[in-house]
Amino acid sequence: MTHIAVIDIGKTNAKLALVDGETLAEIAVVTRPNQTLPGPPWPHFDLEGHWQFFLAHLAEFHTRHGIDAISVTTHGAAAVLLDADGGLAAPMLDYEHSGPDDLRDAYEAVRPDFTETGSPGLPLGLNLGAQLHWLFANQPGLLDRTANIVTYPQYWGWRLTGELASDMTSLGCHSDLWNPWQGGFSSLVGRLELVGKIAPARRSNDVLGHIRPEIAARTGLPPATPVAVGIHDSNASLYPYILGREAPFTVVSTGTWVVAMAVGGEPVTLDPARDVLVNVNALGQPVPSARFMGGREYEIIRAGNEPRPSDTDREAALQSGLMILPAVEPGSGPFAGRDMRWTAQPANEGQRMAALSWYLALMTHSCLALIGSRGPVTVEGPFARNPDFLAMLVTLHPDGIETAQSATGTSAGAALLCMTHAEAPATIRTPPPANAALLEEYAEKWLSLVNPNSPASR
Repeated sequence: MTHIAVIDIGKTNAKLALVDGETLAEIAVVTRPNQTLPGPPWPHFDLEGHWQFFLAHLAEFHTRHGIDAISVTTHGAAAVLLDADGGLAAPMLDYEHSGPDDLRDAYEAVRPDFTETGSPGLPLGLNLGAQLHWLFANQPGLLDRTANIVTYPQYWGWRLTGELASDMTSLGCHSDLWNPWQGGFSSLVGRLELVGKIAPARRSNDVLGHIRPEIAARTGLPPATPVAVGIHDSNASLYPYILGREAPFTVVSTGTWVVAMAVGGEPVTLDPARDVLVNVNALGQPVPSARFMGGREYEIIRAGNEPRPSDTDREAALQSGLMILPAVEPGSGPFAGRDMRWTAQPANEGQRMAALSWYLALMTHSCLALIGSRGPVTVEGPFARNPDFLAMLVTLHPDGIETAQSATGTSAGAALLCMTHAEAPATIRTPPPANAALLEEYAEKWLSLVNPNSPASR
């Protein structure tokens, strides 16, 4: 039996999971909040707190179960600046900090076109290039002090192994720094004077190295424990299907971000104004993608409540046309810049939750239309357990909606980086709901209200 420890850092939580290599089930999991420290000099992540947490639980997991390999997956739009001694040249900026917007005009003057990078212009620090541009302008001497830049999964790889790398999936995540069609750095790297500073890009499933002697001594792991290069979290969800399924298909990874990734889809003109982008999968291939902050929107609207809608709640919400119109989180997504509104006030919390689930499904449907999705759609993550979300989505997608039958998601996908073989995860097909006709009418009304001329409304 093979056990893979996975460092899995999303925008909301940091997790260490121990994954069974045969079943991909998580046999042990610990989490801590991924809190942002206020600064100075800017809002930044608690890297040292995470590190001590991971080391303590690596030792515990190894004592209880044994660890054979380590993999890493993290959110995108993230990198760490290292000095010549391998320490932090600066605290790691939170990509939701507004600082980069202060230099937006100057950055746009050097940012490559979407046709080169497949990366849309995004607010805050959601373009990694914008973060770096602002950091170096904001801190005189920081560029000279920075010896190496590593994308976020590889920062943890560096601390574990002492080996430097970046990975193509993280560089291909709307960074402006990567050309997904040529498989190399974009022209922005030269314009920001970063040639030779960004660590070499490697495939996610390469072995980065083996753990440092001091890590072995601290955790009890064997010194020969291998560490994979690591992967961007949405691409970790996609990876098992890339390995084991024939195109066309789409994977929708849900969490703080909902990311739809189409493999073998219809040729479409991608619109960067709709938060459409080209991701790069673990094999280095471009993947048309679209996303919105669905998990964040869910938390905003539910406001700590989680009632389960009754059939009466659903029927009342459908009959009254109770809808949320985008965007709850207006900074990103296919309807960025719009103000959210209700078409009416929910009569109770059950109706609120039903309308919220349908809203999230219709936002996901809009993303699927924008990237030319074909074939079955597999939903990964927490939304795969939301029956109202699935009911609306399957009503709109005749090629079928599926959810994973066994453990999948970011930790399982990252664990597969350490495996020599994989099969496509078994999935459960979502049956059409009994009220499909009413859901279809509801969807047509919603789509006509949000944008009657958009591809998503057809």
